[in-house]
Amino acid sequence: MEALTLIVLVLVSFSHAATTAEQVQQVRGREEELKNRRTVIEVKGGPDSVVWAVQLSDLHFSVHHPQRALSFSQFVGPALSLINPSLVLVTGDLTDGKSKDLLTMKQNEEEWLEYQNVMEDVVKKSGLDKNIFFDLRGNHDNFGVPVVGGSLDFFSKYSINGQLGRNTNINSVTLRTAERKHLFVGVDSTMSVGLRGPTNLFGHPTDQLLAELDMELSQWDSQSTKPVTKISFGHFPLSFSAASDSGKSLKDVFLKHSLSAYLCGHLHTKFGKNLKRHHQLGHHFSSLQFNPHEVSYDDTVNCSIGAAPIKEFWEWEMGDWRKSRAMRILAIDRGHVSYVDIDFTLEGKKKIILPTFPLDSRFMSTFSSHHKYECQVMVPSSYETVRALVFSVFPVVSVIARIYDSRPGNLDLVVEAPMRKIEGNNSRGDLFVAPWNYRAFEDPSPDRYWLQIEAIDIMEESTLSDLRPFSINGLNAKVSWTWTEFKVMGCQWSALYYPILWSALFFMLSILIIPKSLLFFLNKRYTYKDFVADKSLKNCIGWFLQELCKVPIVWFGMLAYIFYLISFPWFVGKVFTNGEEKGYMTYMGWAVKSLNESEKHQYLGFPDVLVVVIPHIIFVVLPSIFVTGFLAAEKSAYWEHFLSVTGKKEDDNNNREEESNSCIGRRWVRKFLLVACLAICWKHFMNCRALVKAYEMNPILHCSIYTFTIPLLLAIAVYKTTSS
Repeated sequence: MEALTLIVLVLVSFSHAATTAEQVQQVRGREEELKNRRTVIEVKGGPDSVVWAVQLSDLHFSVHHPQRALSFSQFVGPALSLINPSLVLVTGDLTDGKSKDLLTMKQNEEEWLEYQNVMEDVVKKSGLDKNIFFDLRGNHDNFGVPVVGGSLDFFSKYSINGQLGRNTNINSVTLRTAERKHLFVGVDSTMSVGLRGPTNLFGHPTDQLLAELDMELSQWDSQSTKPVTKISFGHFPLSFSAASDSGKSLKDVFLKHSLSAYLCGHLHTKFGKNLKRHHQLGHHFSSLQFNPHEVSYDDTVNCSIGAAPIKEFWEWEMGDWRKSRAMRILAIDRGHVSYVDIDFTLEGKKKIILPTFPLDSRFMSTFSSHHKYECQVMVPSSYETVRALVFSVFPVVSVIARIYDSRPGNLDLVVEAPMRKIEGNNSRGDLFVAPWNYRAFEDPSPDRYWLQIEAIDIMEESTLSDLRPFSINGLNAKVSWTWTEFKVMGCQWSALYYPILWSALFFMLSILIIPKSLLFFLNKRYTYKDFVADKSLKNCIGWFLQELCKVPIVWFGMLAYIFYLISFPWFVGKVFTNGEEKGYMTYMGWAVKSLNESEKHQYLGFPDVLVVVIPHIIFVVLPSIFVTGFLAAEKSAYWEHFLSVTGKKEDDNNNREEESNSCIGRRWVRKFLLVACLAICWKHFMNCRALVKAYEMNPILHCSIYTFTIPLLLAIAVYKTTSS
């Protein structure tokens, strides 16, 4: 018995030792992972109070458009050498991944080789350390990638992050100066299993990713006595980011840490140049938000010790390199965050001016500016000078700050002051300052005063910065979105998808079933004669909907097709770059099998499939129902007209001829409806063509019901509503 006890104790001790060793190994692995994804850069040289970074986005290097890479190499390397940033952030869509006709979307290794070679050339021309370059995936870099780290994951092989071993979805870098820390956290929220486009459009942060992001943003919270400015960067705007399984979002994490800004890309300049949005706790965006920069201030500011800080951040989308040749310089000057966007569409820039204080009141970096000013907790030295960074190929001989007052109705110059350069050893860039009486510019209007900087170089070439409104007491000026900007930044599409879908489906089922029910159960009839006798909206709608019910094969076909769209796969296609692996798409997403797992992943690509589902429902199925109803109603009206004409006496020829030449007699409405049928079919077949090429489908074998049902029903409707 004692021997048995001894054996058990030995086994338990070995098991405990193995468990402890495994735990130690896990801790060491975790520490190594954190070390690999966390970088600290000591910023050396002057000016001491300011650091700056460069952002580039949506490069879309393509084998079909070599000029994108050529111009990138031509302009970006010398520009970075001139600007000398502490960081270079490339926020996704490094390659295009599209065929020449833009319909097939999958990875192309040749484009990745081009990206690698161009970035090596840019690093060399810039003279910068390669380690300060951070790139991350966009949805184009994830088209058709079944497994991260697999043979088709070219990002891990050819990107700068991949080459430097930054293989996690979260990477952070801290720029540390003598005065403060500047934390930048990059987040890759692309699909874990990358589908081919077009159903690969949204960011998909998981709960684990959000937890890791939260941990990275809080890394200095308990370890630093210096103030910390926090900035995050990613590819997807929040309007194109889905919620996690638990319902959490990137916005929740960003609000918790009160970021100064979230930098992103994805939308390109074609949607507008004002793709910026202010987010504030208590103003959770609903699915729609019409005022992009709505900031609400309390009448009385709570300056008491222990008052809860205001949770807010700015979301700044930037333009693309693909067509707009855009670059952004972001500066942090004693906690004040500002930026300037540069356009390389015409030529390289010989002089760039970035005002760093006072801030542009349209895009104040933090809501707390108002609170700090009212409570007098701001650093006085950060307010006592007007400041601007000037990057110039030729030596600058003169910099002048001008302030204008817009109250008279035009811009009146009220201050014109020369700016002096801050001298220092090993200068990283030129910061110019001019003292001013900042309290003289307190005003309840956030856009009364405007700032402009002029710089003149040794070649006597003058460059002006953009005019910017400023509010010294931290009030935000309102900026209105255009309709296009609102659609892409003001709509939370992941939240809108199901409401739009089910509303459209319910509406279509209603206009099919309710009129049929009125006929069948209540024998309630609406006819053309009723409409002629009383031209009310009720009689018009009732007449045309009930006429649709009188074309039974089309009515039952439309009803069956709607239930098919709800209950069955729409089509089957290839979802990865290579191989024969197929998936099937429903309105809930794609069901595909990952190459490294045997089980199926249900409904990947939600809500990305809305780019297929919503256009088909709204612009094909719904118009088809209406056109069919109008065709049936037109036939009914024409038949009544025909009977009335043929039933007249023989001596009433003049009236008969006049009525025969009328709109109904000539059937102009029907001819218009036939054109509408052709337009619907054309749009539908163009969509089908795009999907067939995107997922390499056979239209008969893989998507026959989706492809042919609507055209067939429209053809039957046209045949059934002829005059015979």
